[in-house]
Amino acid sequence: MQIRVLTFNVWNREGAPERTRLINEEVKRLQPDLIAFQEVVRVPELDQLAALTAGLGFATTHQADMQNYAPPFADRFGGAAVATRWPHKRLEVLDARKGGANDVPWATLAVAVSVPDLGELLFIGATASWRLSAEAARERQALDLADLDARHRRDLPTIIAGDFNAAPEAASIRFLTGMASLGGRSVQYHDAWAIAGTGPGVTSTTDNPNARAGIGQIVGQPVHHRRIDYVFIGGRDAHPHGEARAIEARLVFNRPIDGVWLSDHFGVLVTLEIAGSNPHDGERRH
Repeated sequence: MQIRVLTFNVWNREGAPERTRLINEEVKRLQPDLIAFQEVVRVPELDQLAALTAGLGFATTHQADMQNYAPPFADRFGGAAVATRWPHKRLEVLDARKGGANDVPWATLAVAVSVPDLGELLFIGATASWRLSAEAARERQALDLADLDARHRRDLPTIIAGDFNAAPEAASIRFLTGMASLGGRSVQYHDAWAIAGTGPGVTSTTDNPNARAGIGQIVGQPVHHRRIDYVFIGGRDAHPHGEARAIEARLVFNRPIDGVWLSDHFGVLVTLEIAGSNPHDGERRH
């Protein structure tokens, strides 16, 4: 069975007011099955998640649905959200501030998606600290992410998608891809872009007019190109009874529509071929 996974940082409510409508129209055209959104605003006067997914009929969860508090800056910078073609049940939310970044309002969400004929799949919408100097926090967040997966893992390979604010050579990403250990621990997830993408896969770049001012403030250099948005796939050691193969990965939302650039990030759309070895693959092992 093929499943399409989209991750996209929608840039809260910055920029042109028609962006959310255009993003919704483009999502309908792309037809993903699992979506991880970042920087989605949920305040009394605006439910951006509802607008982003209008007309899709998807099951949706915003981090505000699972937290009994609003982190500082959430009204401005939004939070994490997931949307799935099939029903999902909410499992756990991780406040990214636990990793030592008190200026980050975003969270990481874990949901179990009921995939037809295959059973449950653990889908995690992830975020990480944004400052260039915050790799130590991102390392702690990567360890927390691995623990989150271990607590809720199903037989079908876990799919993790999100904005990690780190390039492939960063310690947090190298840990997730099994290329380095952290704190005496190691895990292994496949980076879908490294398997099935073409070219550098840059998602944060000064080539994007929406990103230039923010990059200028954060980086302080006139030219900046970095791949920081990922789809990760659980490895064989953790999932001997299921399979998820990346067969295509491409950038999306990387061109203006009707003259409007849709975010300060580009999105990543990955096509997976997923299979289980028996009819009980979706059940959690004990």
